Amino acid sequence: MGKIFYMMGKSSSGKDTIFKEILKKKELNLHQIVLYTTRPARANETDGVQYHFVDEERLSEFQDAGKVIELRAYQVVGGVWKYFTVDDEQTDLDTKDYLAIGTLVSYEKLRDYYGAERIVPIYVEVEDGMRLARALDRERRQIKPNYDEMCRRFLADSADFSEENLEKAGIKKRFQNEELQKCVEKITEFIFQSK
Repeated sequence: MGKIFYMMGKSSSGKDTIFKEILKKKELNLHQIVLYTTRPARANETDGVQYHFVDEERLSEFQDAGKVIELRAYQVVGGVWKYFTVDDEQTDLDTKDYLAIGTLVSYEKLRDYYGAERIVPIYVEVEDGMRLARALDRERRQIKPNYDEMCRRFLADSADFSEENLEKAGIKKRFQNEELQKCVEKITEFIFQSK
């Protein structure tokens, strides 16, 4: 039986970097589940790699076909951005293991859709001051920095990943990302043990 290892954490916790490092580990034999979004790609993002970047019309087509597993909408400074997971037949849990990345809410929806025995949470944490410094550094590198959105995301994460919500979702194991390579090694070991 295949499993989906679902990585999540607050913005600028390093989860995207860890996600990429884990995917490189051929010995884990993990396949990527690419989520969808209506937000514009950032300067360093490629369609089909970090996300499938689509418009509202394409989202409506998926919804009409009953293929949207979960959808989240965020009111941001520039409008509404939607993130969603589609049952687009990229997932074969009979024969393969996967790595996905998302939010606590999306983790819960996928767990409910595929079953708790198939979804393994990987929660990455970083001290808030370090996260804020990382977020600011990342935003400065954008062609058009959006500091308002950066601040909105940072504050929203406090509510979204509250201790109460983590407990309710059954998140017990946490990975501290103070040193990237050590964190990657611990997650790699955890995945091996959880297969």
